[in-house]
Amino acid sequence: MENRPLADLLRPKDFDEMVGQKHLFGQNGVVSAMCRRGYITNMIFFGPPGTGKTTAANIIAEKSGMTIHRLNATTASLADVKAVIAESGSLFGSRGTLLYLDEIQYFNKKQQQSLLEFMESGQITLIASTTENPYMYVYNAILSRSAVFEFKPVSAEDVKERLVVALDHLNREQNLAKTASDETLLAIASAACGDVRRAINLLENLYFASESEITKETLAEFTPKTVGNFDKDGTMHYDLISALQKSVRGSDPDAAVFYLARLLEGGDLIGACRRIGQMANEDVGLAYPMAAAITDACINTALRLGMPEASAPLSNCIIMLATAPKSNSAMEAYFAAKKAIEEGKGQAIPSHLRQTELFNGYKYPHEYPAHWVKQQYLPNDLVGTHFYRYGENKTEQAAREYWKKIKGESD
Repeated sequence: MENRPLADLLRPKDFDEMVGQKHLFGQNGVVSAMCRRGYITNMIFFGPPGTGKTTAANIIAEKSGMTIHRLNATTASLADVKAVIAESGSLFGSRGTLLYLDEIQYFNKKQQQSLLEFMESGQITLIASTTENPYMYVYNAILSRSAVFEFKPVSAEDVKERLVVALDHLNREQNLAKTASDETLLAIASAACGDVRRAINLLENLYFASESEITKETLAEFTPKTVGNFDKDGTMHYDLISALQKSVRGSDPDAAVFYLARLLEGGDLIGACRRIGQMANEDVGLAYPMAAAITDACINTALRLGMPEASAPLSNCIIMLATAPKSNSAMEAYFAAKKAIEEGKGQAIPSHLRQTELFNGYKYPHEYPAHWVKQQYLPNDLVGTHFYRYGENKTEQAAREYWKKIKGESD
């Protein structure tokens, strides 16, 4: 038996054999169309693990006739890149050189910059892959010279197609006739959460742990209780955190509690609590000022209890935030003030506001009716500037009417 991972042995040799990514490699896919026309450009592939990035690079190299070199940025150095460049100028690189650089986000700026000259000259064609957001982790000059393509998690139905092929291969290799029902294969595919490689590796383990039939009962022994494709240090973590806040901001309690469950069941209680505390102040804000205090109490209770009990206070909290009125007026006021500071305004504090032994004309508001007296607070060059705009919610409008009355203002 060949000592290679089954997923590697069964790696597709053509776009037609790939599952998922039809938007890129299907009959009308943009990358397959480029390849048919003989146009191979620099590319950035980004998406979750096991979605076909390496496979696609291999197929593109084969179709183009170029010599492919593979480097992984977690272990490769600048010397490795230079060795590829040197070979690209030799007889071995006469057909063109395709450099497949996996996990490009682990290359620092200098290492990424070293590729630019040779990309510009056409000496190498770069296909880089990453599980991170390329617009955050890939050097801008590389991005501007590359086409960026997103790889999406593969559906369970599509993954199942490769599992059928894998089971047939194992039976031929072992000269056996083990079976697995469609329901079981679909369950294996679902457990892999869109990762084809993970699904095939799981099937291989189940194959050798089973007698004549692979069952869902055996699968349960191999499936961790933590569900989902979740890496708290990677893209999925940030995607879930982002989806949680946007669902609360969009006042969708169903989506909000779903993404909360994804985070908590993925083991990220701390990350969920941090972002929930932020959204109480950023997105609900002054529309319901007590939301911040309630949220703080729920977070403290959740952290004290730990999982699974923490799900109760956090579910209460997230649904409260999703269904509460929304206002970002305080954040907008802060950013407006920050912009004025960045423009160099407001450097001189009015003399009557400075910390001195004498008040220099400062009027103490508590000595006046309604605890308010008219006086200048902003620096001279900002007098009349309004950073804060009252939100349209009931709470802020009530405050607006109160201060209009006290200050004797009219619309």
